[in-house]
Amino acid sequence: MDRLVAMVKEEMGVDSCSLYLADYKYKQFVLTATDGLERSAVGKVKIGFNEGLIGLVGDREEPLIIDDAFAHPNFKHYPEVKEEKYKAFIGTPIIFQRKVLGVISLQQSKKRQFNLDDEAFLVTLAAQLALYITNAEISGKLLITDESKEATSRKLNGIPGSPGLALGIGYAVNFQNDLRTLITKKSDDPNKQITIYRKAVDLTRQHVGELSAGLSASLPDDVKAIFQLYNQLLDANSLGREVEKKIHEGWDAASSLKFVVEAYANRFESMDDPYMRERAVDIIDLSNRILANILGDVDNTQPMHSSEKYILVAKEVSAPMLAEFPREQLAGIISLKGSNNSHAAILARAMNVPAVMGLEGVSVGLLKSQTLFVDGYSGDVALNFDQFQEHEFIRLIQQEQALFARIDSESDAPPITQDGTKISLLVNAGLSADLELEQFSQGDGVGLYRTEIPFMLRQRFPSEREQCDIYKQVLTAHPDKEITMRTLDVGGDKPLSYFPISEENPFLGWRGVRLTLDHPDIFLMQIRAMLRASLGHTNLHILLPMIASVNEVDESKTLIDQAFSEVLEEANEKKVTLARPKLGVMLEVPSALFQLPQIAKRVDFFSVGTNDLTQYLLAVDRNNPRVASLYSSYHPSVINALLGIVTTANEHGVPVTVCGELAGEPLGALLLIMMGYRKLSMNGHSLRKISWVIRNTSMTECEAILSSILSSESPAQVRQILENYLETKGLGGLVRVGV
Repeated sequence: MDRLVAMVKEEMGVDSCSLYLADYKYKQFVLTATDGLERSAVGKVKIGFNEGLIGLVGDREEPLIIDDAFAHPNFKHYPEVKEEKYKAFIGTPIIFQRKVLGVISLQQSKKRQFNLDDEAFLVTLAAQLALYITNAEISGKLLITDESKEATSRKLNGIPGSPGLALGIGYAVNFQNDLRTLITKKSDDPNKQITIYRKAVDLTRQHVGELSAGLSASLPDDVKAIFQLYNQLLDANSLGREVEKKIHEGWDAASSLKFVVEAYANRFESMDDPYMRERAVDIIDLSNRILANILGDVDNTQPMHSSEKYILVAKEVSAPMLAEFPREQLAGIISLKGSNNSHAAILARAMNVPAVMGLEGVSVGLLKSQTLFVDGYSGDVALNFDQFQEHEFIRLIQQEQALFARIDSESDAPPITQDGTKISLLVNAGLSADLELEQFSQGDGVGLYRTEIPFMLRQRFPSEREQCDIYKQVLTAHPDKEITMRTLDVGGDKPLSYFPISEENPFLGWRGVRLTLDHPDIFLMQIRAMLRASLGHTNLHILLPMIASVNEVDESKTLIDQAFSEVLEEANEKKVTLARPKLGVMLEVPSALFQLPQIAKRVDFFSVGTNDLTQYLLAVDRNNPRVASLYSSYHPSVINALLGIVTTANEHGVPVTVCGELAGEPLGALLLIMMGYRKLSMNGHSLRKISWVIRNTSMTECEAILSSILSSESPAQVRQILENYLETKGLGGLVRVGV
């Protein structure tokens, strides 16, 4: 900071440049660095948020230019800084995500009217400074005042990866060798290097197999299938062939692995879809394990004490890291990179381990060996807290445990409100819908079966027979429960590795039904596979994603009719029944909402995807940390859209289900049933919780507060009304523990 103010002073040709940083604990700006004012005043001069010209700049949150500072009504003299000789003044706030972090100012001894170029330079500089100051505060490198050196709790903000609360010691995992820092080397003995590489792969395959086998038998198949990707990458026809080709070009085994893996990782990291980007983490993790076996090294981690609970911390937590960690000591997970689509997050949710992902701007060293509190609901991590705060965290964890013990004790009770309204709860599922339904027996079926997952786990399009076998397993496991299968939802932001698509704006691109209608061969193959799997059953529902117009519904129905006719001939020959499946559309594109009456005449049901609908209505990419705070399904505009959907659906007698994340949140589920939704689909781990909320609420009371919600002007007001209602029903624990 000292160098900064000196360089700015020289560049701008002024007599003084000073930097003031905000101390919100004492509501003051502290002189932190200066070249031109009295240096002994640094750290001692503290200007109140509403005092002087510096306070005025911070309060107005905009630049201020004055040719004679002493004549300004807000000028306040601070003798310690010895600024009597300066008249001209320009100052601009340093702002990050709507928070004023400080003020940078320039002063001149002569009267001078700073111009717009001066202002533009200072504003640009302040925008750049904001990010660095934020990172420095997070990492503990920036101590604004002597008082701030005291041990005060700090909260870091990440992305919720797996729900739950945890307290434990940060346990850092670091590999001694990393492909990204490996120095490449040549070799003149390719046969020896190939032998070394193959042996390392065999050792890695053995280790990964042991980790997979050691996972709990209660985990769903699609969670265990995470390790199938590792096995595919270890196959000689995958990475192996390309690595050995590099070895024959004259590189040693480690260097050849580096070249091939970095090419694959860069390809995945450049994709827009979060799920596909996370596959780069898997490739790099696996390759570092192979590298360790090539070099004969092991990972270098801190010692572990058997009596302690630990928070697993790594730059990028991978599924194998999680699988090899002693489960009885694993309290939580922090991954500095990654999202809730990562394999580590998926596995953490299946294991009921709280996780926070994407904790950017923080080093592993900052969290290592520290006592940490992880909030997997909000994505927050607390550290450097005092004993009183630690006791409060322990109380919250105990409250959460008691709450879920109570919920589990009533898990067999049906989701019926206190005044007798039945709510149907369904499961959002992947490969293991049958197992998830067995695990959560109170579910009425599958509200959303993501058929794209089998496509992502392969290196080619699955055949019609392969698809049929997968779908049949799901349909026959629970023939008395409805199974809603969404047609292939890839493309644009979710490209398949063997069907790459490059677009500048993938969220508005070639995806969902747009892609499959352009490829009727793919669409027909999938529909025939679904129909063949449903022979002799009546529980198949087909759901079309990304519908934006009536024409797309008509085109889809024509192809479905064609597939039905083809499979019906086979059914007649085999003398088995083929029931015509119910057809529904996913309501997630705003344009479809304005054609609901026309669409209602063509389909059997609606399914609302609140995640994408919210994203498109608010024009907010929820995976972008700069605007993620603007994303909220409780936004009044989203609520009005949801109310319009259920009202139109009821008018036309079309059943409607909500399958977005909103349905799996206590406040969200409460809001939806208030508006008239009677079918909610969610991740399996939320079923018991939402069922419990429903059983402890009254529809009459809910409908009474709906008018207040509809007149709210902000998401915060909506949430407050819902939280207050939960408090009155004795369900405040759901709010207090962050659930």
